[in-house]
Amino acid sequence: MFTTFRNAWRVPELRKKILYTLLIIFVFRIGCHIPVPFMDPDAISNMFADGNFLSYMDILTGGALSQGTLLSLSIQPYINASIIMQLLTYALPPLENLQKEGESGRKKIQKITSFVSLGIAFVMAYAYYITLRNNHAVTYTSGAAGVFTAVVIVLSLAAGANIVVWLGNRINENGIGNGISMILFAGIVSRGPSAILSMFELVKSETKYVFVVPAVLIVFIVMIGFIVFMNESERRIPIQYAKRVVGRKQYGGQNTHIPIKIAMSGVMPIIFAMAIMSLPSTISMFIPPAADPQTFWQKFYAGFIRFFSYTSPWYAILYFLLIIAFNYFYVSMQYNPIEIANNLRQNNGGIPGIRPGKPTSDFIQRVLGKITLVGAFFLGVIAIFPILTNLALPQLGIAMGGTSILIVVSVVLETVRTLESQMMMRHHKGFLE
Repeated sequence: MFTTFRNAWRVPELRKKILYTLLIIFVFRIGCHIPVPFMDPDAISNMFADGNFLSYMDILTGGALSQGTLLSLSIQPYINASIIMQLLTYALPPLENLQKEGESGRKKIQKITSFVSLGIAFVMAYAYYITLRNNHAVTYTSGAAGVFTAVVIVLSLAAGANIVVWLGNRINENGIGNGISMILFAGIVSRGPSAILSMFELVKSETKYVFVVPAVLIVFIVMIGFIVFMNESERRIPIQYAKRVVGRKQYGGQNTHIPIKIAMSGVMPIIFAMAIMSLPSTISMFIPPAADPQTFWQKFYAGFIRFFSYTSPWYAILYFLLIIAFNYFYVSMQYNPIEIANNLRQNNGGIPGIRPGKPTSDFIQRVLGKITLVGAFFLGVIAIFPILTNLALPQLGIAMGGTSILIVVSVVLETVRTLESQMMMRHHKGFLE
């Protein structure tokens, strides 16, 4: 990886793209430290002290959410909009037709996604304002001053979310890698040094963590290696093309394979599952449960919110099952065994030992089912392992770290592939040389 970055730095064009990407990330980090007016920073930090769902969102925003800054929402609205549009693309024929139109259709879908993201940003900004007001973190809450404060906070947070999307698009056009992924990567990595320092402080304060903290760090290093291994692992289905003669030329007769990655869905099933599991927490922002429930419905609602708190063991179990379900759902959208079998038959190709047509599609479906199950368990273990660790050692505060590590490793691997492909294009010798 370091060799790839060193070689890319020697290419002037790639060096400019890398510097431009670093500049955008620097601007993003500056925005994460610009405070929104009419907020009480101390009261906001107290909201994140007990480790709730907002703590997970704070990790993805690079600590901007817990500081009440301009980019507090970060890319969360855009991620939710992308998920909604991706699902609607397969459900609504007009959007599906746009996707098949090529580059122009994708640009239209991207524009629609931006508008949906803006709408979601306003909803999330208002929900966050309600949460701040309920926790006495807003300076003015009544009268004309309260209305003005609400408008300023909501508009500032929504504008900040739109700025993040704009910065991501600038990376897509002039930088390296996927812009949104790079910003998400920057937000997560920025929390790394403070998390490591807090662990060392914990070791200094209590001697019993002298062996626990190094063991946890070793486990996370092993987890990174495991994620890299699973990301690069694939099942190759052999394909053999029959020979055919057209005029004086012979076509086909070659052997190849269909690569099926074990972690083909990436982090998307985790994001889908988290979006579902976060709904109760989002509802509790608008309607907080009673401190001392008396009636049946108050007790039911309070228990419902506690059930979906990620400090609950039931949360980890349901979260794991949802990741498996969404992994199967996402793979079914990406792979169509019947279409693959038809394409192979039309090109005089086939799987050795498997008859063309339905037997081929059934074979591919069986392979997909096994690979998807392995990938789903991989994602589930990575996602819930830090949650279980946090239940056993809440002082470490590393809940949801597995998802963060998976995102960071995936972005790094994808960026390295992008650099390698661009360097190969620039160093590839043509047939005249």
